[in-house]
Amino acid sequence: MSFCVNPMYDDNQYRIKEGDYVVLKRGEIFKAVQIQPRKKVIFEKQWIFLDNAVGQLYSTTFEILSGGNLKPHELKDSASPLDAVEAGTDNRNIVDDGKSQKLTRDDIEALKEKGLKGQDIIKKLVDNHATFGDKTEYSQVKYIKKKKKKYENTVMILKPSCRILAMMYHGREPGKICHLRYDTLAQMLTLANIHAGSKVLVFETCAGLVLGSIMERMGGYGSVIQMYPGGGPVRAGVESFGFPAHFHDTLHEFPICHVNALLAGTLDTSAKDPTAGRAEEQGTPEEESMETNTGDDAGQDVEKTEKDKLKEAKAQVKKLRLEEKQRRLAATAALLKGRNADGLVIASRFHPCPVLLGLLKFLSPSRPFVVYSQYIEPLVECFKKLRECGGTVNLRLTDTWMRHYQVLPDRTHPLLLMSGGGGYLLSGTTVATDHSKPAGSKQAEEPAPKRQKLEDTEG
Repeated sequence: MSFCVNPMYDDNQYRIKEGDYVVLKRGEIFKAVQIQPRKKVIFEKQWIFLDNAVGQLYSTTFEILSGGNLKPHELKDSASPLDAVEAGTDNRNIVDDGKSQKLTRDDIEALKEKGLKGQDIIKKLVDNHATFGDKTEYSQVKYIKKKKKKYENTVMILKPSCRILAMMYHGREPGKICHLRYDTLAQMLTLANIHAGSKVLVFETCAGLVLGSIMERMGGYGSVIQMYPGGGPVRAGVESFGFPAHFHDTLHEFPICHVNALLAGTLDTSAKDPTAGRAEEQGTPEEESMETNTGDDAGQDVEKTEKDKLKEAKAQVKKLRLEEKQRRLAATAALLKGRNADGLVIASRFHPCPVLLGLLKFLSPSRPFVVYSQYIEPLVECFKKLRECGGTVNLRLTDTWMRHYQVLPDRTHPLLLMSGGGGYLLSGTTVATDHSKPAGSKQAEEPAPKRQKLEDTEG
């Protein structure tokens, strides 16, 4: 039986290349790194080099050799340590006094120096365990699993994705992403109807995770406008996705402090940044030290000329950066002036109510929006404000809940340790409002009362 291979098929996109962003995985531990030649990477208190991973397929498991080099892990058909061991009926007679294992730490280190790998060390531990045969089958499997986690020196390299990076951040630094869980993030992308070719507004303080997830879902088509607080946008999570260059062409940025001016029509995109002008006038500490350290020697004129050239070059670079920033600001303002965005996503540590009420004005009618918060109280306030102001329908305030299960023969049960809460979501749809009638007034909601019939009285 022969198989026909498509000559047009190219698996190059599924192979690891130099400069790619990848995710290292061992057990439930993840870490995002970039493939760079001869660069040491610390993962789980161990130095490794990723040079040998170049050219291999993603999701390949590598064995860490001496010196930190990687080698594709070969699956051996060797017998399992449990094949020739009988299991006991219960664990009632087993005493955990620390004396069951005959091998000491020095013996295990000696085995490692002889070149024994993880599977061989585990077999030695099982053979030298006095009460291993008295354990139940379930206890033996649990013991083997624990020792594999400790002695098998392997790492898996994965291609970054929305789910993997969300699990990585939630497991390592949940505070950076406002404790946003990956199932909640999936609901946000669905409720906001994120798809290719749409124009989406994003306001988030989750290290760029939500922004990168939206860009991944859109596939490089459409427009993503990031509303950011402070001096500049934070996109550390976006870099970990490793998007191609054309993905970044769809990304725009706009400071949240200029939203009111844009809505009022008073935004001046040609105005200079006063802080940039003061920085140019003051100069840098290096330039000031050059002025004080310059002596009255014969080369004073040469040094002064070089100093002037350096100052002029820095001023030119600052001017070009300011012009580029103004150009991007004007382009993004032109996109927002149409007020025809297709969706709004908010996930930040700030109070969402003023941000939500301001950014809803840029959405077209019949467009979805979703707001995430770790706590329910801010979303309750947003819910009441939206009901009072009008312009939205289908308002829903939901709590995301997820439970992990261990699924094994005769041992299926919920895990003992799991996330207690996944935050809260407020979602809805915008509608066109009639501005001639005030929203929330009794005249707009209730019919006019009937006039009472007056009786004629004779004075």
